[in-house]
Amino acid sequence: MTRRVFRIGTAGWNVPRTESGFPEHGSHLERYSAVFSAVEINSSFYRPHRRKTYERWAASVPESFQFSVKVPKAITHESRLFSAESLIEQFLEEVGGLGRKLGALLVQLPPTLRLDEELASRFFEGLRERTTVSVVCEPRHRTWFTSTAESLLERYQIARVAADPAVVPDAARPAGHDRTIYYRLHGSPRVYYSAYQETALQEIAQRMAEHRRTEAVWCIFDNTAEQAAIPDARKLMALLEGSSSNP
Repeated sequence: MTRRVFRIGTAGWNVPRTESGFPEHGSHLERYSAVFSAVEINSSFYRPHRRKTYERWAASVPESFQFSVKVPKAITHESRLFSAESLIEQFLEEVGGLGRKLGALLVQLPPTLRLDEELASRFFEGLRERTTVSVVCEPRHRTWFTSTAESLLERYQIARVAADPAVVPDAARPAGHDRTIYYRLHGSPRVYYSAYQETALQEIAQRMAEHRRTEAVWCIFDNTAEQAAIPDARKLMALLEGSSSNP
């Protein structure tokens, strides 16, 4: 049976010094990784980081820690997946600095990008030729939430993100390749700001616990604007620990 691992974390690792339960000393990332097992790097979406920077980040966290890295907007939003081979190669060379601690690549698509099967197939095929790392995709146009789109993602071993808020009902559930399950929670009702109620976190924990045949089940909290992400992630961790001790 596949050994399932829960990877709970936040988008970024800015830990306020006033946050209890973290080491007093060390960099933000060192303090963060003492509590969480994963993080999502969003800054890569806006600007490139040198390979040495990724190497330094990898060296500052525990051996079991994993990074998810967001694919640059130059690929997803500016090139819109078209003729992005050189950009992909540059990005993969940079994030290669994480080594075995690179756990996933996040491809978030613009809300206006409709499913073009030929274009998407060329893009994901080219990406798969260059990396075996888990790839998760967060589409945000309704044309991506069909059986055709799911089959395409499965063909190239791409997991579809389960997002909240969901642009359509199906966007709330994971789909595509099931090697990795990836929940991405942006805050609701106010995106990026709202903390999650206890009942919502309990429901998320239950859904995550149901994925018994998956290698890694991720949940990243992106409601960071008013620092709700870290408390929410810690509450979810506690719920999952409780459920695993009481099967």
